[in-house]
Amino acid sequence: MSHFPILSVTTFLPLLGVLAITIARRNSAIADTAARWIALITTLAVLVLAIVIWIGFDGTTAAFQYTERAEWLGRNITYHMGVDGISMLFVVLTAGLMPFCILASWESIKSRVPDYMIAFLVLETLMIGVFCALDLVLFYVFFEGGLIPMFLIIGVWGGKRRVYASFKFFLYTLLGSVLMLLAIMAMYYYAGTTDIEVLLKSSNFPAAMQPWLWLAFFASFAVKMPMWPVHTWLPDAHVEAPTAGSVILAGILLKMGGYGFLRFSLPMFPIASDTFAPFIFVLSVVAIIYTSLVALAQEDMKKLIAYSSVAHMGFVTMGIFTLTHQGIEGGIYQMLSHGIVSGALFLCVGVLYDRMHTREIDAYGGLVNRMPLYAVCFMIFTLA
Repeated sequence: MSHFPILSVTTFLPLLGVLAITIARRNSAIADTAARWIALITTLAVLVLAIVIWIGFDGTTAAFQYTERAEWLGRNITYHMGVDGISMLFVVLTAGLMPFCILASWESIKSRVPDYMIAFLVLETLMIGVFCALDLVLFYVFFEGGLIPMFLIIGVWGGKRRVYASFKFFLYTLLGSVLMLLAIMAMYYYAGTTDIEVLLKSSNFPAAMQPWLWLAFFASFAVKMPMWPVHTWLPDAHVEAPTAGSVILAGILLKMGGYGFLRFSLPMFPIASDTFAPFIFVLSVVAIIYTSLVALAQEDMKKLIAYSSVAHMGFVTMGIFTLTHQGIEGGIYQMLSHGIVSGALFLCVGVLYDRMHTREIDAYGGLVNRMPLYAVCFMIFTLA
């Protein structure tokens, strides 16, 4: 590496915060307060680094930048990191949302605070790693590793049905993960490498092989987005997750599926992507109409936002699989805007829940009279 490994530092800096919290928790008198401040300072430091990367990013080229490479599991499976125009946006989005998640948990999380903050910092490392990884095996480790801290965040600090929601989330995602792992193994067997940059430039998988590889990746990405009909884990996860968990789930984790389609499905399996595009359109239209109608019937504010998220992701998949510049750009824009807006909406709902201890929409009548500024902000985010 001929330059400062800023991507690796940005990715793994949260683990330094984990170490600091582990040391600080030995003193039980200050463990909770120290964990909160360490987590906040760490996430702010990551945000600063992400902004530095963004400022230095050359938007005039499609090439990967800030690339880092080191031997890992032999010559053909390497530690390879880098960002391009697509991944850069999601790195900044991830780093930008994390401090708000820590602040949203400042008073609401009262039990096992150090463990909670450790889970979030580990999750931040894994999420940023997903968008920076340029090796299939490394991507898979980051992509599936995020299951564990999110499973714990929902299962330990969630609501009454947290165990059910966390296991449902875990099992749905795990099924697709196995198929994607098999596809990665097949790609390595055929191409002799798992380097994403090499595969994008020189690997042309046979037309007969592409549909199977495409379907294996689709199984994982469709659950992650989620697409209809494998979306049923999302409302339960959102309802039971703590506020910060819902923010990250909607703001970042759902975007990993769309990012996967853009990074792998379209460029690596173009023939299969063109073949399956009508199938994606059908699923997307059903998702938009069906989940929008279901959202209208919800009485729980979190469930309403969760179902609307599935509808929004339907627009994303439609845009991506138009296979046009305008459609793909629209899909990326929708993912970014949804990441910000949905995160803001869940934060707003969290503020109300902390004060009123209910998420029932009927209980929020007359809110504009009691909290006018809050009501205006909520309306702006809703319109967005």
